[in-house]
Amino acid sequence: MKKTVLITGAARGIGKQTALFFAQKGWNVIATMLSLAEADDLLAYPTISCYELDVTSTESIRLAQQKIAQDHKNIDVIINNAGVGYRSFVELSEDEKIDAIVNINWLGVVKVCRAYIPVFRAQKSGLFINISSIAGLVNLPLGSFYHSTKQAVESFSECMAYELYDLNIKVCTVQFGNAPTSFQKSVTTSPATSIKSYNDLMKKVTDLLHKKSNKNTNLTPLITQKLFEIASQPNREFRRYTIGFDANFMRLLRSVLGYRLFNAIIRKYTLK
Repeated sequence: MKKTVLITGAARGIGKQTALFFAQKGWNVIATMLSLAEADDLLAYPTISCYELDVTSTESIRLAQQKIAQDHKNIDVIINNAGVGYRSFVELSEDEKIDAIVNINWLGVVKVCRAYIPVFRAQKSGLFINISSIAGLVNLPLGSFYHSTKQAVESFSECMAYELYDLNIKVCTVQFGNAPTSFQKSVTTSPATSIKSYNDLMKKVTDLLHKKSNKNTNLTPLITQKLFEIASQPNREFRRYTIGFDANFMRLLRSVLGYRLFNAIIRKYTLK
């Protein structure tokens, strides 16, 4: 029997590429997005079904869940992929943008998991793959909001895994660096200001992230392949999976050097 995966934020970027990869591997794919107008070429695949779902809205999740249940009797894996970026100085941050990134990146994961735990419990099986980021393990300048939401996903996922262990519901997180998708281009940033050091730092960090994204040409296929492997052979124990050279290097460097030395390297690399 074909397995079924539900992917949030599947209209573009890693979410879309993951949906296509799973479909090509013979899985039934439930691709969710804010609007079906974003479905684009996903609809051309007979094993991909598209549904509108806003991860920030409990009501939207409920309505989508009802429609999905009519078409799919079983869901094996849920990949919580929907996410946005916000690169800003704390002083210049805006309530609306803070609320948006918290509601999508963290509470969106919480609400989707909350809605589907009863489904997995009734099935007596299921796997949540919560997409975090290397930003969930290390901290960089201008990442106060993005990094904190990703660290929240890490803590939430690990705590939830304990609750669900005896129910045969598995949980893991996945971290990776900057993939060459449209994500960095769509990141909201704080506007230029009269504070020169702020403007200089914004330009330096933005240039570094775009340069790194453009270099990681092989990262997207590594991510989709690893997500497929995790989904195909889920681990009963909670796991954090790190994908790509950047993410693995940063994780290893911090663990070996410790906080103080690692922090000094980040300061030297980004502030000088």
